[in-house]
Amino acid sequence: MILKTMHNRLKHLFYSFLLLVISPLFLFAKGNPEELFAKGNSQYAKAQYKEAVQSYQEVLNTGYKSAAVYFNLGNAYYKLGEMAPAILNYEKAYKITPGDQEIQLNLQLANLKIADKIEVVPEFFMAKWWKSLVLFFSAQVLSIFAVTFFLLGFALLIVYLFAISVSIKKPAFYAGIALLVLGLLSIFIVNAQSNYLNSSSQAIVFNGTVNVKSGPDDKSKTLFVIHEGTKVTIKQNDDNWLKVELPNGNIGWIESVAIKEI
Repeated sequence: MILKTMHNRLKHLFYSFLLLVISPLFLFAKGNPEELFAKGNSQYAKAQYKEAVQSYQEVLNTGYKSAAVYFNLGNAYYKLGEMAPAILNYEKAYKITPGDQEIQLNLQLANLKIADKIEVVPEFFMAKWWKSLVLFFSAQVLSIFAVTFFLLGFALLIVYLFAISVSIKKPAFYAGIALLVLGLLSIFIVNAQSNYLNSSSQAIVFNGTVNVKSGPDDKSKTLFVIHEGTKVTIKQNDDNWLKVELPNGNIGWIESVAIKEI
């Protein structure tokens, strides 16, 4: 498993700034997340996976959450052979940076090691294409694109307003408008990505074996059985029972204690 570094993968320096500058007392009380992250990476490199899990979890306990921390925590659990928490943390990393190929690869590897091999219902090719487009870049990268496009677009429009030469005014105007459109498109894709990732509540099964019932009652008929590490979509909540849907479209009820939400 490949670890991510804080600088070339996080793309969360803004959050680091907030944590380190705005809330220093809080950080000193709970530990510096960068130091804890580095400690976890060092422990992982020495094959001290249980200790690495603890260090990465301490990073999250400070309130700092990033794809890199979840990814490395997932790697540590993977090395320990604990696939359910590994998949859970890979999925959390994926929600932050859905276009990251390393996260997708490790998630696929972890899913190969669980008991349930569930075929996903095939998507219509247009829906699949749109999903790939929306998830290609993370929300952070798209936000940077949007700000950059807007700044450059307005700068070119200012050039258009003050330039004397027509040969400069015309391309500056059209380029400025094009960049503003790209900025709006970036914001639109960020919203589409957020809606897609948060439109449904998903969870990972943590119990070894779970009986999926026909209703929210232990006496209801058992429809089928799922196992630890399986991903489900939560459709309905009824007291201590959840109506869930599997990737293949099968639906049933399980006890809420059997899963952990992503």
